[in-house]
Formats: sequence, structure tokens, C-alpha cells
Amino acid sequence: MSLTTFLDKPDVREKFSSEFEKPKFQVKKGIVASPLTKHYGLVGTAFDYLLRFHIEYWNSQIVKRQNWIAEVAVHRLSDEYLEKGKVIVTQAKTNLNRFLETGKVNDELLKSALLLAGLDPIVRAGVGQEYIGLIDEQDIQDLRNLISAIELQIFKAEKYCLLNPTFGKASLLVGGADADLIIDGSIIEIKTTKNLELKRDHFNQLIGYYILYTLDGINGERCSPEISKLAIYFSRHAYYHVIEIDEIISRESFPHFVKWFEERASQDLKAQHGRSHEKR
Repeated sequence: MSLTTFLDKPDVREKFSSEFEKPKFQVKKGIVASPLTKHYGLVGTAFDYLLRFHIEYWNSQIVKRQNWIAEVAVHRLSDEYLEKGKVIVTQAKTNLNRFLETGKVNDELLKSALLLAGLDPIVRAGVGQEYIGLIDEQDIQDLRNLISAIELQIFKAEKYCLLNPTFGKASLLVGGADADLIIDGSIIEIKTTKNLELKRDHFNQLIGYYILYTLDGINGERCSPEISKLAIYFSRHAYYHVIEIDEIISRESFPHFVKWFEERASQDLKAQHGRSHEKR
């Protein structure tokens, strides 16, 4: 189970819809970086890595990051792919360190972002070993176009800059959950999609992160930054959309909803553990 899987359950979706009204989204903005291949998921994940590289460079004095999902993936590879995975991660760290020193983007950095993204499905979905190490040159150009469209000021932090933050024990409650970014008081999700729209799934995901934060803070620390905003960066449109927490959450009913969420997720977690025990 994962947060996304949990939120996709029919009764959970219905509960979210009844509690949280999705804000109107009437933004009209043209696409600035069209996809060059049909590798939408791979490029989207690669851009997540690439953007976090840049955010680390821009906020070097205060940034904190967790291990990459790709690093976790290496430990799950079969012997046939293990060495290739290790080389990808090692080279990516070398390329990142060089970038953090110079601030210059080269093809090697872009390739590393794609290769790391190719490892993520091993953890996220338990599939994809056969595609490790494959790169399309057009995807490299796509990443270059996407990163060139960014406005630096959006991602400059004043006090807090957390990459791939988790939510302590609350993340384990849903089988794993890590946000893309937290900058100062905002939880930020990156979406590399062709259509500029605030989908119900996107909205629920952000609220899900906020609930997990409410339960156990950020990275398990209760004294973490106070979250007051949820945001999505639509990379193909270079558009940053902000949702104020107070505009979507009822302070009166929200604690009851958090309690329901915790109990409902615990039910699934217990059932999953029960099935695992039966298989043994």
C-alpha cells in the first residue's frame, strides 16, 4: 500500500470529496515545454530529481534531503542488475556534486536524472528492472527545456528547504509516503503533465500529505515548520499554483477527519500484515 493507493479506494475518495471541496481552477496558460517522447512518467520523475538538484544548489545553506528513492531501489535489484544500479547511483552523486560546485547543467547531469528515474519504479511498483540504463536523447532535451523555464524565485527558501520529506510513523501508516518538497510553510508537489488542470487526485494527494504532517510532523519531527500552504508546480507550463490551508479545511471538523483517516489506514495496514502472515 502507498498513500496514492489508499486515496484511490472508493470509500476514501468519497470521504475526501464530502469533506474537502476542490477549489476552482480557471487558470489559462500555454504550454512552454511540450513532451518530445511518450516517456511521460520517466521524464516526470527525472524532472523531480533535476529540480531537486537545482533547489539544493539554490538553497545550499539550509537544504536537507533524504536518501533518493533510487538508492533504496538498488538494494532491491536482482544480481543481474545490481552492479548497473550501483554505477548509476554512484555516477549520479558525482555529477550532482560537480553541479553543486559549478551550477552548470550538462548532459551528464540530465542523463543521471533520467537513469535515477529509471530505478524508482523498482520501489514504487516493484517492476522495471529490464529498463534500467536506457535513455532516449530526446528526453535529455526535454529535461533541458523544462529546467530552462523555471523562475528561480519560486523555489528560494527563507528558513526551511526539505527535499523528499517523509512524515515519520504517519508515512508508514499508509505503507510509505514522501512529498516532493517542503519550502518554508508550503508542501509542494511537482506535476509534469501536458494538461494544466487541478485534478481531484492531485488535490487529495496534497491533503493526504497535510494529514500525515498533522499526525507526526515532518521526518518524524514535531518541531517542524508550520505548514500553511499546499502547492503544485506544473512544470510544462512553468506555473506555480498555491492553495491556502485555511481556505479548504474546517478547523472544527478537521481533527475528526484526521482521526477517521488514521483509523481507516490502520485497518488496511492490519489487513495487509494479516495477508502477509498467512502467506508465510
